[in-house]
Amino acid sequence: MAKRSFFSSSGNPFMREEAFQNNSNNPLDSNFIEAEANRMTVSGAVNKTFILFGLMLLTSVASYVYANPLFMIVGAIGGLIAVLIASFKPHTSATVAPIYALLEGLFVGSVSAYYGGLYGGIVFNAISLTLGILFAMLFIYKTGIIKVTDKLRTGVIMATAGIALVYLLNIILGLFGINMPYLHQGGAIGIGISVVIIGVAAFNLLLDFDNFDKGERYGAPAYMEWYLGMGLLITLVWLYIELLRLLSILSSRD
Repeated sequence: MAKRSFFSSSGNPFMREEAFQNNSNNPLDSNFIEAEANRMTVSGAVNKTFILFGLMLLTSVASYVYANPLFMIVGAIGGLIAVLIASFKPHTSATVAPIYALLEGLFVGSVSAYYGGLYGGIVFNAISLTLGILFAMLFIYKTGIIKVTDKLRTGVIMATAGIALVYLLNIILGLFGINMPYLHQGGAIGIGISVVIIGVAAFNLLLDFDNFDKGERYGAPAYMEWYLGMGLLITLVWLYIELLRLLSILSSRD
């Protein structure tokens, strides 16, 4: 569940302004003339995202039905490695992104099986909310209700970076048997923190949608469709996991 200058374009650490600038066609370059098919389009990126989602769904169902802690570990570590490779080498995305989707499916399915075993119906509710937020934020973006300005981008980036640091600190403390107070715990403060994190994840979707448009506008190469689709998938997985955690907190209070 992974998100360097990635803090320049999207709150999703996988997304970086340089990824477009360094992998885009420069109109001032004498070698700029390329076939249109070699450049990414928004529709192409959307199609790639659906493909990645379908691959993730396949392994998610398998790891949910045949739940095994090993799937969760392999999926989490393998997915992180795939993200790092694609982040540093976007041109490998056409190969790495499908691998990431398959590995992330192992993680998502295993986590879903764990929470589903504790609280009935929680997985369906989390999936429904994730899709609902996705389409709601897409509507907000397309209608311009909330515009992706530099100020908004900076705010989301800073909030995401802060959350990432808290997660990292929590992991480090966990190695010593210390749990960070209120993080993913019950009580009004814990619920409030979860809601804020979900809100930040949702706003990351706006930045991801903007990156789709930006990639086409910059004339990025076709393999960036896989790169951007992978970035959106990362945000969706983060949002889904956070929703699972929040719903589990609320269910435990019943």
